Amino acid sequence: MRMAVGKLLRVGATLGLLAVGGFLAFGLWRYYTEAPWTRDGRVRAEVVSVAPEISGRVAEVRISDNQFVHKGDVLYTIDRQDFELNLALAEAAAEQRSNDLSDKSSDNERREKLSNIAISDAEREHFRAAAAIARAAQAEAARQVDKARLDLERAEVRAPVSGYVTNLRLRAGDYANKGVANIALIDSDSFWIVGYFEETKMAAIHIGDRAEAALMGYGSPVIGHVETIARGISDQNGAADGKGLADVNPVFSWVRLAQRIPVRIHIDQVPQGVDLAAGMTCTINVSGAEAENSGWNGLIRRLKPWS
Repeated sequence: MRMAVGKLLRVGATLGLLAVGGFLAFGLWRYYTEAPWTRDGRVRAEVVSVAPEISGRVAEVRISDNQFVHKGDVLYTIDRQDFELNLALAEAAAEQRSNDLSDKSSDNERREKLSNIAISDAEREHFRAAAAIARAAQAEAARQVDKARLDLERAEVRAPVSGYVTNLRLRAGDYANKGVANIALIDSDSFWIVGYFEETKMAAIHIGDRAEAALMGYGSPVIGHVETIARGISDQNGAADGKGLADVNPVFSWVRLAQRIPVRIHIDQVPQGVDLAAGMTCTINVSGAEAENSGWNGLIRRLKPWS
């Protein structure tokens, strides 16, 4: 009798464990197939390409690779000699034009005071035109001075944003060409996270939902919220052929893979000790704020490893 009871207890315990295991396995399966999470996440940031507005030889590089710079800091300088000379020439030309304008204006004023008997209307109009031409020439010379002074100021290339210098290859002695980028800055105020979620999970993702991104190598996740959801991805069957007809690939796989839709995550909080770098990979979990720790999601989130 005791043996039979013990056997029944063992069988009952085994069935109970199997039931619990099956229950957890079913919950895990539902979570992995339906819950809005993905391991395909990336840290992104805007990269600002810095290009000089004048051409010249690089005289001095004042930054180092991976250095943080503030907006307005001097990154490098271009040799100033040519631009200082241009400014001096422009100022001399402006002074000459000012003297010429003074002479022409004086002549015109004297002619204006003379009576019609002493000077004809044609002569008076001639001196008026000469004064007007001198005035325009003086204004143009003043603009050339402003341009030369601006070019001299542009010999100091400054950071347009606050951020990190990356992949620095510029050296003193290099020739900087106008409009050609030679420094890349990662904007420190532009970091965001993008997650590529399977289309089967998009129904559970909404703008404003809380998001946690676990970076590889860090224990505490980055906290944010869903900012935007992409409204389109590339379709390989969408291109037109030479006649304008749809070019449809005849190959079809019986195992259809879910497309991945980009979801942009705005970063709200970065844990202390976490240094973000564009290109980092992460696992992203999205949940509504009110249901973050409730039901199966709450249970599985406690059981599921982040990576």
